[in-house]
Order: sequence, then C-alpha cells, then structure tokens
Amino acid sequence: MFNRNRFLRRVAAIASISLVAGCSLLSDGDSGSSGPIVVGTTSAPSTLDPAGAWDGSWELYRNIFQTLVAYPNGATTPQPDAAESCAFTDATSRTYRCKLRTGMKFADGDPLNAEAVQHSIDRIRTINAPGGPAGLLGSLDRVETVGDNEVVFRLNQPDATFPFVLATPAMSIVDPDDYPANSLRKDTKVYGSGPYELQSYEEGKEAVLVRNGNYKGFAERENNAVTIRYFQTSASMVKALRDKQIDVTYRGLAADDIIALQQHGDSDLQLVDGAGTDISYLVFNPRDPWAKQPAVRKAVAQLVDRGAIAHKVYKDTVDPLYSMVPKGLTGHTTAFFDDFGDPSVSKARKILTDAGITQKVPLTLWYTTDRYGSETALMFQELKQQLDDSGLFTVTLKSRPWKTYVVGYQKGEYPVFGRGWFPDFPDADNFIAPFVGEQNALGTPYPSKQITSVLLPRSRAQSDRAKVVKDLEAAQWLMVRDARLIPLWQGRQYIAASDDISGGEQALDPSTIMMMWELHRKTSW
Repeated sequence: MFNRNRFLRRVAAIASISLVAGCSLLSDGDSGSSGPIVVGTTSAPSTLDPAGAWDGSWELYRNIFQTLVAYPNGATTPQPDAAESCAFTDATSRTYRCKLRTGMKFADGDPLNAEAVQHSIDRIRTINAPGGPAGLLGSLDRVETVGDNEVVFRLNQPDATFPFVLATPAMSIVDPDDYPANSLRKDTKVYGSGPYELQSYEEGKEAVLVRNGNYKGFAERENNAVTIRYFQTSASMVKALRDKQIDVTYRGLAADDIIALQQHGDSDLQLVDGAGTDISYLVFNPRDPWAKQPAVRKAVAQLVDRGAIAHKVYKDTVDPLYSMVPKGLTGHTTAFFDDFGDPSVSKARKILTDAGITQKVPLTLWYTTDRYGSETALMFQELKQQLDDSGLFTVTLKSRPWKTYVVGYQKGEYPVFGRGWFPDFPDADNFIAPFVGEQNALGTPYPSKQITSVLLPRSRAQSDRAKVVKDLEAAQWLMVRDARLIPLWQGRQYIAASDDISGGEQALDPSTIMMMWELHRKTSW
C-alpha cells in the first residue's frame, strides 16, 4: 500500500549504543525466565477507556486491547491482528472490509465478534470525548456488519490512510457488555483481547499485566508478565533502574541522564539510541486577545531560538524542528526557517509595529509538569528568557500536572501552551490533520478550509505517498503563514535497560509504541 521504507527508519534498524562490551538488546532469551519484566516510564495513562484518549495512554492500550490491524515486528504497514484479513474492496479507497479470526474472545471469555467491533468504533464518535480520538474518524461514514465475523467500513471520501487509523490503539476493540455506548468507563477495570490482561492498576503508580490465555493474534509473547511503573521524574526512574527495581526505562529519560549513561558507562546497563518522530510545539489560543493576533504569533516565531533550546536545555539529545512534519517522513520541509530565517529581534519588532503594536506584549505560557520529561520546565524558562530579552514581550509561566492540564487546554484556558506529539501512524498526514479543523486533538479550533477541504482530501485519495508531497508541503506553508502552531524540536528514542534484558529494539512499532511482549530476559551470553 504505502511506500514507506524510503523514509521510515524503525528504531530497530538504527543505532545501538551498548555500555557493556559484548552486550546487546538483540541477544536471545527465554520467555520462561522467572519474574515479570518491569518497565518504567514517565507517561502515565490519562484514562483506561480507549474512547477517551488521544495521548500516551495508547502505550498501555496496545498491550491489553486488540485492533483489527496493527504492526507485527518489522512491519511498517498495518497487518491483520484481530482480523484474519482486511483490504479495500473498491478502486476509490472508500470501502474497507475486514474478516475476523474465528473463535475470538475477550479476556473474560465473552465473544469478540463483528458487533463488538462496530460498537467499539461507533461509541468513539457517539461519546466524542474532549481530547478523545473521534477526530481520527473524520472520513468514516458508517460501520456495517455482515454476519458475526465480517465488518465493512464505508467512508465518506477516499482515504488511503484509513488502515493506519484502524491500527491506532484508539480503535481498540472493547466488550459491548462492559463499555457503555454513550459514556466512558470511570473505573480501573479493563476488558480487552490483547496479549495481556490488566490484573491490577493503581493510577499514576503501576499497571500489572499478565498473559491473556484467550489471546489470538500475531504477537509471540517472549515473557509471561509485565509490570509498568509510572514515575514523576527521569531522576527517580533512572535511580530505580540502577537499584534494580525496574528492568527497562522508556519515555521520559532526561538529557542529563542520557548523557551520563552515554559518557560514564555502567557495567550492568545498556542504552539504545534510535531515530524518533516525536515532536514538541507551541499552540496559540484564538480566544486570547493577544494570541489570536497573527503579528504576535509571527513575532514569537521570529524570536524562538530552537538551536539554543536543543543545545542548552536538551544537551543535543533532540534536534531543532522547522516544520510540524518531522524529518524522516515524506513531505518534511524546513518551512519555518525558510520563512523566518535565524532568530531576529529587529525583524520581530517590525512584524509587531507593522501591525500597530508598539507596547510590550503580555503572554502567559503554560506547560505540564509531568508529561514530556524533566526538561519541560527548563525549556519554558528558556523560551521566557528569549522572548523577554527581546524587549518585545513580557512572559509569565504557569504549569499544571497533566490530568488537570488537559482539562485546562480543552476549556480554552491557556493563551499559549506546550504540547508534544507521538505519531498515531508514520505519515506526514498525521502531523497536520490532527491539529486543524473545528474539532482537533488540541481542543483549540483551527479552521483552514484549504487544508481540510482540499489538500488533505486530495492527498488521501493517493495510496502512493511519494505522489502527495506537493499537497503536504502546501499545507505546511499555510501553517507557517498562520503561525497557530510553532514547532520546537524533534526527539530521538532512548531505551535504557539492565544488561540481562533483550528485545528492546524489536519492541517499538513504527509509531514508537512499546510492544511489551517482545521483552525478555537473557539466559546465556
């Protein structure tokens, strides 16, 4: 379908930096080794209901729920998982048909059938949760069932990216008996059909996963159990790794900890450094009297020094980003640099004065304290200094923990706020479409008819993604002109692990979501 091998470099194929001679995450292991694999992360779920989250909660969903299609180890296009087969059945990419595997069951023994799939997809749109994934289904007209084992998706327009949408953990299949059609579940129970069952869950602290005996799918589980522990800081997470309280760290390693692991070495630890497509960016709220003004936004874009952020704050463990579409994806540009060039106070002043703004502009920048790594506060302090030092802005910084931070930006409380983005699927479309339109992943309306009604629909009609570059580039130029979103940096993926753990490189799918079933302990050297 998509020709992605030209631009997608899976983490498994990039670089491994081992801090132990002769030690590699690729060593053979034994799934029968005793004890659960314990994984640490700073990215805790915001909700356990897939219909309510368009965020890092997907990491957990991937391991306890199933989707019709997903990514086996080594795949860069979706392959059948809960389904036996899936394909477009028309020449216009508007009818997508899936046949389920036979005998599918949820972990509690209830049947997983076509009705369950229809229920799972329909409730996403019916509930339409703030910050939820309903925006991913903009091209879906309706879901139909044919008997117990066949599902047909009728699209309202050609959309060659639809299989990639179905592969996102947002489209996890849930049990109709346990998940209401009109509301989200509020408890900590999960009824899925994935490789693991959620045995217990303590919000913000721990998720205990055990093997699901009813699972049918492509995952070949290399372990019997995984425990995920949630940390507030990188420092506490790395300390737990050094103290052998956890086996693997993923998501949230701070720059200082990465540098320490790279330079000083630990005789019993290893570090994998791989390419990533996660990005960090600023969002401007059109309801705010200052942030709604294009001149203010463009002046900020003219002043931001991404190189200083990458070097001073992140110690060059991230790269400056000049487009919402990251490097490595077909359609990436450097549009912000091409338009604004290097940071310039004089150019920013002219932008403001040409718009009749001669006073210092007061802006409040918001960030979350516990979502995107320990450097987030330092990055916003650096942004404040850059803007304040220009003499053109007076910046106030405010912050909240993620759970309340999300509520605040969904209500439009923040004039300017920081967000990060881990891709739903590895295509430039997914770094444009989720952020535009009246309803988007940010809860901040961004109407752009040229993008939403012309460029994206035209590009989605083309299955060969190399042929949609011009449309994707045009969309990025429009985003530069609007300056509603200002990209800051592109990350890399780092996994630190004890030297007896294998499978880390294979564990990352093309969206860099960790498939916990690939992790295992080594049995010999």
